[in-house]
Amino acid sequence: MNRRDSLKSILLGSVATGLALNGCSSNETKPEGMPKPDDTPLYGRTESEKLRDKELFESIFFNEHELLTIAVLCDIILPKSPAYASATEADTVAFIEFIVKDIQEHQIPMRGGLMWLDSFSNKLYNKEFIKCSEEEQFYICDQIAYPGQTKPELIQGEAFFTRLRNLTLTGYYTSKIGIDELGYKGNTSNVWDGVPDHILKKHGFEYEEEWLAKCVDQSKRGDVAQWDDKGNLIS
Repeated sequence: MNRRDSLKSILLGSVATGLALNGCSSNETKPEGMPKPDDTPLYGRTESEKLRDKELFESIFFNEHELLTIAVLCDIILPKSPAYASATEADTVAFIEFIVKDIQEHQIPMRGGLMWLDSFSNKLYNKEFIKCSEEEQFYICDQIAYPGQTKPELIQGEAFFTRLRNLTLTGYYTSKIGIDELGYKGNTSNVWDGVPDHILKKHGFEYEEEWLAKCVDQSKRGDVAQWDDKGNLIS
C-alpha cells in the first residue's frame, strides 16, 4: 500500500494518525480563487443559508501569501503523480479557505500555524517557507508530520500540520476528482432476481412466467413501472 492509498484508508476509516511524508510539490503552485456566488449552485438551500454562503464567498480571510503557503503544503500532502491529481487541482485551497471562514474555530489555529511555519523556516533558512527549496520544505514538514515523534518545542507546528492535513484530505476526497479516485458510485439500484426457487417451493409458491418477464428482467431494472387505471402492471 502506497502513501496515497494509506491516506484513503485513513479518510474512509475516520482515523487521524501520523503519516510518512513523501512526494513532490511545486514552489510555483498558485491557488485558485474562491468561486463567485453566481458560479456556485446552491440547490436545496434555504434563503438564509444562501445569504450566508454568499457572504462567506465574498468575504476575505487569508491573504495572498497565506493562500500560496497553503497551496504548497496541500501539494506536499497530496502531490500530483502519473496516476493521481494534486490537491490543488481539486480546488482544495478554495475548500480550506471556505471552511476556515465558515468555522471560526479554525481561524486562529490556521493563521497562527502559518505564522509559526514562516518563523521556523526563517530560523532554519533565513527565508519564508514558500521561498524555500523543495528539499528544505520537505525537511521542515518532516519535523512536524509525525504525531508522537515531534520535539516538544515543535508541538505547535505539529498541531497546525495535522489540522491542515485533515482539511486537505477532506477537501480532496469530497471533490469530484477525489470521489472519482475513491471509486464511490453513490446510491445505485441493486440486482434482484426474485425469491430463490428453493424458498418458493418450500412454501408452495412459484412465479408466473408473465410476471417474471415484467418484474425480474435485469435489462429493464432502470425503467419506471407503468400501471393502468385499474392498478394492473403494463410494463
